[in-house]
Amino acid sequence: MFDIGVGELLVILIVAVIVIGPKDLPLAMRTAGRWIGKIRRVSAHFRSGIDTMVREAELEDMEKKWKAQNEEIMRRSAALTEAEAGAPVMTGPPPVDTAPVEPAEAPQPLPPPEPMSSFLAQPLKAASVKVGSEATAPEAEPLREPMLPAKPHTGEDDV
Repeated sequence: MFDIGVGELLVILIVAVIVIGPKDLPLAMRTAGRWIGKIRRVSAHFRSGIDTMVREAELEDMEKKWKAQNEEIMRRSAALTEAEAGAPVMTGPPPVDTAPVEPAEAPQPLPPPEPMSSFLAQPLKAASVKVGSEATAPEAEPLREPMLPAKPHTGEDDV
């Protein structure tokens, strides 16, 4: 980029040590590195913006070229077809039919939902399981005592 050789870099380093001093040289190098990084980021951003603009311009030129070629091909095709058929040929899209459309039937409204109280009022039915040829009713599980919360850990038991 700058085409700096080893000898020139050594001279710059000696001058920097003499002018800045060995004590402040690391801080100056760090600051210079940050500035160089910022300059590189800005230049890369600028370069990518320029590249994007160039690509968009090339794309627009290609689209114009393709459109002109397409129109030329369509003209040639229409001229050949007219010569063979002896009548003018339409090269655009076909016309759209504008036939009247019959209105669709209106959708029927949904029935109102049943109230929740009627659902809860229905009795519960027990399920049966068929084993072999006999149907057996499920056995009722005994009620369990509610579980008490665990004793909080205080750290005294760890000793």
